[in-house]
Amino acid sequence: MAIDQSPTRLSPWSLAVQLLARWIEENVRADTLLEQLPSEWSGKERARCQHLFLGALRHKGRIDALLRGWLQQAPRARLRAILWVAGYELIEGGEDGHAARVGHHAVEQTKTLASGAEARLVNAVVRKLGEALASQAAPGKFPSADALGDYFSHPQWLVARWLAQYGAVATRQLLEWNQSPSPIYGRWRELTPVPAEMSAALRATRWPGMLEVVPGHWGEVEQAVKQGRLYVQDPSTLNAVDLVGLQPGEDFLDACASPGGKCLALADRRGEGEGRLVALDLPGMRQERLKANAAKARGGRIIVVAGDIADPEAASLIDAGLPLSYDAVLLDVPCSNTGVMRHRVDVRWRLRPDDISKHARQQLSLLRAAARRVKAGGRLVYSTCSLDREENEAVVEAFLKESSRRFVLEKTAHSLPWESGCDGAGAFLLSRRTY
Repeated sequence: MAIDQSPTRLSPWSLAVQLLARWIEENVRADTLLEQLPSEWSGKERARCQHLFLGALRHKGRIDALLRGWLQQAPRARLRAILWVAGYELIEGGEDGHAARVGHHAVEQTKTLASGAEARLVNAVVRKLGEALASQAAPGKFPSADALGDYFSHPQWLVARWLAQYGAVATRQLLEWNQSPSPIYGRWRELTPVPAEMSAALRATRWPGMLEVVPGHWGEVEQAVKQGRLYVQDPSTLNAVDLVGLQPGEDFLDACASPGGKCLALADRRGEGEGRLVALDLPGMRQERLKANAAKARGGRIIVVAGDIADPEAASLIDAGLPLSYDAVLLDVPCSNTGVMRHRVDVRWRLRPDDISKHARQQLSLLRAAARRVKAGGRLVYSTCSLDREENEAVVEAFLKESSRRFVLEKTAHSLPWESGCDGAGAFLLSRRTY
């Protein structure tokens, strides 16, 4: 489904609807769709479209739960997207008369984006949505997974899983966390302080070295991001970097490196010390972003290699003339992303109940492979952006059960959003015995 570029339709509201319709029909990732925002738009227009698009995805479960009681069959994609955007605007709230204005605007947009008949349906349904959402109370103290899932717009199977793992209080805090817009954090990479002209756009955080972009000030820092002076990165990603503890002269391998933020942070910390920094990842699209981020390292000191850590022969490392074993190896594995749902809002809708077990099996296989690249006496850091024990502790425990003669668990670092105030993540420091 192509995006309609006609001037009468190209507004942030209407484009948000079109992107949502594509998300429904083509199963395109939300971040990929947002890359298609018109380059000629102002920062305000881009921000408005993104706000509506992500807000609708974040709350679609709550809206759909109400729509199911009124509509005999699911509306076509574009009409469904219109109802999601209007529903999100109702949830967001506003001044007196807000619901009426949302309804009127949605009806007028539907006449252009869909049809007159569908506009009449939108008129009736949005009025009902406004009344229902205004009177809807949050679930009580001990609600079911179904009630929590509907109200906080998460798959019920996932809520049930979290209830079993974390309990009612923490699960509710996590759901509320995921339903709030995500701040933008960044790491200032210059050796000099933040320039005075950007000081109003960046504020200090509780995490050393991390800054938060003040809402509404992205335009003032965007150029610094493009120049590589500021690297957009959540504080939780530095847990694994801290555990690596790279020392001067050590050789380091980032085994699943893309997009390269952790390796870049290590390069920045190392300064001018000797030792190789190798960023390995599969060939393909991921390599483009990895190379772009690696190029930001001062002195170009990150060696990017296209290859598979699972290759027992390590052919890509041999072809590049690189060592087969390293003082420190970081394995940041592909995972369910349950720790980053606040800003990757469509992950919850893309995830399936058996995906977590599939990830865990792959993660254990990758951990075994990465262990082959660790020198005697070296370190291996296993990390995820998952909250699930099956992808974190259970993988490490299974690995140690079969590798306890070679590796020992030294330290762990967990980030639970409702406690840490940043993304969820797990990181585990394993050391290889010297014998």
